[in-house]
Amino acid sequence: MYAVIETGGKQYRVQEGDVIRIEKLNIASGEAVNFDKVLLVAEDGKLNVGKPYVDGAVVEGLVEKQDKAKKIIVFKYKSKKDYRKKQGHRQPYTQVKIGKIVG
Repeated sequence: MYAVIETGGKQYRVQEGDVIRIEKLNIASGEAVNFDKVLLVAEDGKLNVGKPYVDGAVVEGLVEKQDKAKKIIVFKYKSKKDYRKKQGHRQPYTQVKIGKIVG
């Protein structure tokens, strides 16, 4: 059984027991989170596709941790103009363990 959920402007294909990294949610570690924007639920070869969401379908998860991703370097320069700008960025994320798919 798997489902496709939408959160943070992105779509994720999840199964029970999966650990996913999603855009940061303001939920503390150890708390439960429910995703009600379920686009598709598949079980034993039967597909249930929503228009746009499946009615009554919920994916339950548990927030494992709030963290930041690895640093990326943004480097801008213009040749022959003595312009250089170095900047780093770490994207915050929420790590969620998928518990149960109800649908």
